[in-house]
Amino acid sequence: MKKIILLFLCGYISLFAEAQALSYDKYLSSFTYEERKNMKIDSVELTVMLEEGTAQFVDIRFKEEYDAWHMIGSINIPINELPTRLNELDKSKVIVTACPHKDRAIMARTYLKLKGYKTRYLLDGLTGLAEYWRGDSAREFIQEYNLVHHK
Repeated sequence: MKKIILLFLCGYISLFAEAQALSYDKYLSSFTYEERKNMKIDSVELTVMLEEGTAQFVDIRFKEEYDAWHMIGSINIPINELPTRLNELDKSKVIVTACPHKDRAIMARTYLKLKGYKTRYLLDGLTGLAEYWRGDSAREFIQEYNLVHHK
């Protein structure tokens, strides 16, 4: 009986992997210059969307990295927890994935795109955002962000 169940589960996993590969194949086959442009967001546009409340900012680094430092307005969903924490994402907003240099953010963004989310990745990474949110830019962002999120 255990062998039958195991064979069934292996078959199911194989079919699931095949379906995922097919959906990725479909995504890649329909990839255009427009999609290439739309998958990215820079720090300036992210800042505006966060001020307007139209984006959800997801830092996909591991918990320890996030605990060491993070940006206001972000939530932490480590990339390896993303499949089990999709319920924390707001489907009414654009999900912006971020990490310091964008490698994991691109992976997370692609995963979410295939799951049906409106999503982009932070092109200049968290390090670029930290550079952008300095001095007057930081002060202005905090003022605008607090108006929207702490009424």
